[in-house]
Amino acid sequence: MAADAATAEMAAASLCDDLEPATTRTRIRDVLAAVAARAGERVVVGGWVRTGREQGKGSFAFLELSDGSCAAPLQVIVDASVHPLARLTATGTSVLVEGEIKEPPQGTKQNVELKVSRVIEVGEVDAAAYPLPKGKVKIPLETLRDVVHLRSRTNTIGAVARIRHQLAYATHSFFNENGFLYVHTPIITTSDCEGAGEMFQVTTLFSQAEKTEKELKENPAPSESDVMEAKVLAQEKGNAVAQLKAAKASKQDIDAAVAELKKAKENVSRLEERSKLKPGIPHRDDGTVAFENDFFKRQAFLTVSGQLQVETYACALSSVYTFGPTFRAENSHTSRHLAEFWMVEPEIAFANLQDDMNCAEKYVQYLCKWLLDHCREDMEFMVKNFDRSAIERLQLVSSTPFVRISYTKAVELLKNVTGKKFENPVEWGIDLASEHERYLTEEIFKKPVIVYNYPKGIKAFYMRLNDDQKTVAAMDVLVPKVGELVGGSQREERLDVLKQSILFELSEMCFTATLYSFEVKELWILDAGLPLEPYEWYLDLRRFGSVKHSGFGLGFERMILFATGMENIRDVIPFPRYPGRADL
Repeated sequence: MAADAATAEMAAASLCDDLEPATTRTRIRDVLAAVAARAGERVVVGGWVRTGREQGKGSFAFLELSDGSCAAPLQVIVDASVHPLARLTATGTSVLVEGEIKEPPQGTKQNVELKVSRVIEVGEVDAAAYPLPKGKVKIPLETLRDVVHLRSRTNTIGAVARIRHQLAYATHSFFNENGFLYVHTPIITTSDCEGAGEMFQVTTLFSQAEKTEKELKENPAPSESDVMEAKVLAQEKGNAVAQLKAAKASKQDIDAAVAELKKAKENVSRLEERSKLKPGIPHRDDGTVAFENDFFKRQAFLTVSGQLQVETYACALSSVYTFGPTFRAENSHTSRHLAEFWMVEPEIAFANLQDDMNCAEKYVQYLCKWLLDHCREDMEFMVKNFDRSAIERLQLVSSTPFVRISYTKAVELLKNVTGKKFENPVEWGIDLASEHERYLTEEIFKKPVIVYNYPKGIKAFYMRLNDDQKTVAAMDVLVPKVGELVGGSQREERLDVLKQSILFELSEMCFTATLYSFEVKELWILDAGLPLEPYEWYLDLRRFGSVKHSGFGLGFERMILFATGMENIRDVIPFPRYPGRADL
């Protein structure tokens, strides 16, 4: 009501008399929440018809209207005298109507309905061509991915969208309440945080090559003789200027000759530049791609993580986080992989691994409790249609202290399991598979688990080396249904140790041929000739006021899978990108 009053006040103060008046629309969620309290009130509502049917021999129609503000639709009653009913009842039709809120007759399932007095706008639908089914007919989620531009009109994707929104809002709320600053890290990067080499490259070389080839077809590059002739002409023009000056000619004649000389020199420069044009991608003499001709004058990629960049702000502003899209060019078709996905990545200065685990536990619990408090209707929809234990799982995680065990202890427990045969081996020194993670949290402890101190060989170079020289201060948060939900570590703050880790990482990349050819300036390492320069800025954070710091990353879509019980990650992101598909 306060929002409606504010809108009316702004409209009254407007001087834009030549514009159509603003629409004062009430959300269906607010109409349904008020129930009988707003009976008799006149409101304007808008939405899309889920189901429509004519009744009373065509004298009126019932419309189930949804505007996305909640899961439940609003029943709308329209008389034939108000508007032609056939134009309103098709599934997918959009309507903006004005009417009176009424209490329905006793015995009906609706708590409130709207009796329409005026149809303001109608967006009609060709029912034969509309790809979504009428009424409550279920359509497979796989099929909905082929109509990604319309699937948000379905109950399932609408519910996922509202849950996703609440989790995003809760993320910002949690970090704001705990004194963190939100930092926008770049999507385009020149560093590889994960070292996996599975990165999308950002380049204009292909478009430049196409443009050059087209230009050369229309206007071929000048030959050597063309360039030589231009140079001879420029020389003649230069001689002419010299002769005029020697003869003490008039200023007007000398200026004219100088202008001719300038044109001749510009022509030489233009011809020399065009003579260098060659079709295709430019290469260096050694056969490698000449990225110095690219837009950024070096190789650039879509980021796989904002962690390294956000660390720079943590080492100045103490507690920060980034929340944005990340990309992985992994040719995987599993139900757990996307090429584009969102990550929440906090970074905390003056924090060790214990602080990192505490923050991760509080954050995950905060998200779970937030959904229970703010998204109950949609969570009940998920329980009814996808996962009966979804709400119980949120209640468990939000209220139960997480178990904390070392990686070594976790391996020992899994090796002692006798009633279950794992598909993947359990050995110290190799990463835990999803089935191992889920067994720990679902069967052994029956609650969330944090596994810490992993072998250094299976973790990234930036993780702090422990005193045993075998493990690093890394941790993973494991939860039922999905296994790993959070991965984090204390970062290596010791310059000499970090530099050795980078050198080792680079040598490994050399032997596996996954290091991209970064531009090299001064410092080369190892006999293989690998550059350390791209990491110098990261080392500077340790050279100048190094500080103990920690952080973690939470895969946002994985959190939604955990919360909703949905099975495929492609159904919990609005516009999924995966091998072979990038619709819209």
